[in-house]
Amino acid sequence: MPTVTFVEHDGTPHHVDFTAGQSVMEIATNSAVPGIEGDCGGEAACGTCHVIVSDEWIGVTGRRSERESQMIEMSPECEANSRLACQMTPSDDMDGLTLRLPEFQM
Repeated sequence: MPTVTFVEHDGTPHHVDFTAGQSVMEIATNSAVPGIEGDCGGEAACGTCHVIVSDEWIGVTGRRSERESQMIEMSPECEANSRLACQMTPSDDMDGLTLRLPEFQM
């Protein structure tokens, strides 16, 4: 089964198995990953599922959309590779994906 790793701001990793087709936010919230809230339920309307994609994975996950940018750029922890987890749907080829979490969600 493919795995995604969420790394908290303090360095604590959370390795989570996933099934292709779920959003990264759903994977995190269904597995009680601390720091991913998903308050809007996946509508890209709240910014509480902010993740930071490492450079080596950005080519696979893609860059954020204009809609994501409008929401996530309000965060003081926004980085060039910041994404909303609700807008990312991993496939089996994303096995091993690692995502960093900001210290605070919006």
